[in-house]
Amino acid sequence: MAGATPDEHELPLLPNNFVRASADYILSQQLPNGCIPWFEGHYADPWDHVEAAMGLSIAGEFAAAERAYAWLASQQLEDGSWWAAYRDNKVDNGERRESNFVAYVATGIWHHYLISGDRAFLAGHWGMAEAALEFVLKLQSFHGEIQWAVDGDGAPMEDALITGCASIFKSLECGINIAAVLQVPKPEWSDARERLGLALREKPHRFDRTWESKARFSMDWFYPVLTGAFSGDAAKARLQQKWDEFVVPGLGCRCVNDEPWVTVAESCELTMALLAAGEMSKARTLYRGLHRWQDTDGGYWTGYVYRDSAVWPEEKTTWTVGAMLLAADALAGLTPASKLFTSVNLVNRASKSAQDAESLDHLHQLELAGGQR
Repeated sequence: MAGATPDEHELPLLPNNFVRASADYILSQQLPNGCIPWFEGHYADPWDHVEAAMGLSIAGEFAAAERAYAWLASQQLEDGSWWAAYRDNKVDNGERRESNFVAYVATGIWHHYLISGDRAFLAGHWGMAEAALEFVLKLQSFHGEIQWAVDGDGAPMEDALITGCASIFKSLECGINIAAVLQVPKPEWSDARERLGLALREKPHRFDRTWESKARFSMDWFYPVLTGAFSGDAAKARLQQKWDEFVVPGLGCRCVNDEPWVTVAESCELTMALLAAGEMSKARTLYRGLHRWQDTDGGYWTGYVYRDSAVWPEEKTTWTVGAMLLAADALAGLTPASKLFTSVNLVNRASKSAQDAESLDHLHQLELAGGQR
């Protein structure tokens, strides 16, 4: 029963048929052109579209995932960006283009390659990823942060979001790795990533300069850990700092600290952040309780207002299901991409450590496997 708080230790980490049912739900919402809207009749945005596509890759639905990336390629603007939202293959929000939305395609492409080992796919989408990241990096300031968007005329909307910049930090890691596998020199991307990481760790004053602080959102708290800007003891300390502020025992992670509302996607992302910080027990406990929000069609409700004992909103978003699959992979090692959000692995630095050398060798094995498919 939704809202109940059973003993998490009695719950399965991955229920029977979880992966298949979850993938089937995303497939049921994907349009024939490859676009994955939030749910039937709603719009799609580039970031959440990729999140859902990654769920398809985890489930082995490679053709459907590749249709999703092909749809993105068909909608990419000449400057490498996408509008904020699309509906019925038309622009639904032409007011802005958000930098973290644009960058996320690199994360999705690298994720699909890690699972499929398909070098042809990687090479075929290099142009899309390169153009996207070049667009984003034009919005980086001298201080390292990246402006959150451009307006309808292409003018930068000058301020930066911690969550958005943290997401871009991971996307740059993925873009650097794509370039390394394809042997395309991109040293400026590495420099930009280092500057962005420094801003996230040491320059909080460069974020939320012109609007009210976004610190009420849990993502501002854990995203810098999820995406690798904070690691080790610093990551663990950051998560401990606001644990009681955002985590409701037995239910999940709140979206914001001033509303009695836990959300499944944020709980999944926090699960992966916990794994990145070495907090396996907390991650497993948090994730086990989330399956109560799955409906009979395989979809997951977006959130739950515990004050009212009510599911809200009454929506089952495809990106929530994608997040459930990503967290499941991180916990259970379902695919070769399982560590993407729980560790930082820059493959072009492989020669500097035995661990990275092993990772690069694994990538070569994937390429060979892909060539034999």
